Amino acid sequence: MGLHKVGVAALIGCLTVSCGGGGGSSDDSDNTNTSTASMAELGKKLFFDTNLSSGSNQACSSCHDPSNGFADPRVSVTAPVSEGSVGGAFGDRNAPTAAYAAFAPAFGEVADQDQTPETDSKYQGGQFLDGRAVDLIEQAKGPFINPVEMNNASEAEVVAKVQNAEYAADFIAIFGADAFSDTTTAYHNIATAIAVFEATSEVNSFSSKFDAYLLGNYTLNASEQRGFDLFMDAEVTKCANCHTVGDTPETSLFSNFRYYNIGTPVNVNNPAYLADNSFVDDGLGASSAIAESDRTSERGKFKVPTLRNVELTAPYMHNGVYATLEETVLHYDIQVANLFITPEVNDDNIAAEMNAGTFIGLGLSDQDRADLVNFMLTLTDGYF
Repeated sequence: MGLHKVGVAALIGCLTVSCGGGGGSSDDSDNTNTSTASMAELGKKLFFDTNLSSGSNQACSSCHDPSNGFADPRVSVTAPVSEGSVGGAFGDRNAPTAAYAAFAPAFGEVADQDQTPETDSKYQGGQFLDGRAVDLIEQAKGPFINPVEMNNASEAEVVAKVQNAEYAADFIAIFGADAFSDTTTAYHNIATAIAVFEATSEVNSFSSKFDAYLLGNYTLNASEQRGFDLFMDAEVTKCANCHTVGDTPETSLFSNFRYYNIGTPVNVNNPAYLADNSFVDDGLGASSAIAESDRTSERGKFKVPTLRNVELTAPYMHNGVYATLEETVLHYDIQVANLFITPEVNDDNIAAEMNAGTFIGLGLSDQDRADLVNFMLTLTDGYF
């Protein structure tokens, strides 16, 4: 179970800084590697443990299923939000994939202020669609005690469940004999182990056709190649301006992890909208992670998702409004530009952000759109 180097340095650092005793306290590199592997195995057990929810019926993997690109296989356009441990309990957003999330930088302001209009964004990184968790460890702490997710009453309840789990001895072996003596530390270490698992090659396998292509082991077919060329066209589609591509698999994360309002329309099937048809999701603009003075300018902005495994992660957008990749491509090509849709939050949608406010659609043919979709289908892991 390989641990990828990019984006996980902080997780490795925890082995010698904040995780407490056990194998992580050694300065010997071999011992550290062994401890990291052991922590990843522990994190996997935590990730799949349904007993860590109030009804013993939901694990992290319930909404982030490996067979579904680490997204939720149960959702659709008409049921776009994952149901929590308590039946009938829903949040207001479509659960994003957990795959490749470990590569996002910590949440913060964009260092490079010299940006083109197409990629202008003040914030980047973090976890959740609105960046409210600074990193993967903090993200892993959230669902356990969220009443519309795993619904535990407190951190202490989660820690007690782990202490009584069949893998409790593994937890003690890694974090020390007093691993459960302090609730705050134990809860942090539970989240850390999950984050280390989420940084492994099991979650981020870089095993798609496109990865094989980058490694010289696959030749794109004619449609895939045309789609790739369109995807990379900085003047026409501008896809790669935000869904960035490098020369190697690990530099091709298909996200710059920045935040944009792309004019996503309301999904009238969103439980939050069904409860209140005036519901508006302000995204980053409502996040506690940003300064209050930025709340207005960041309304309706969400983090650019990775496109890896996008074939498996429908429905699309933060509210699951689109059922297919074809509809999603059409969103950028025609619907936003010609205002065929009413954005959920329309203060500064992508029609204003792209191309310095002169975005009038991409002018793609039916074949162009099909080629773009065919290229995105090469991003599904498991080809090799």
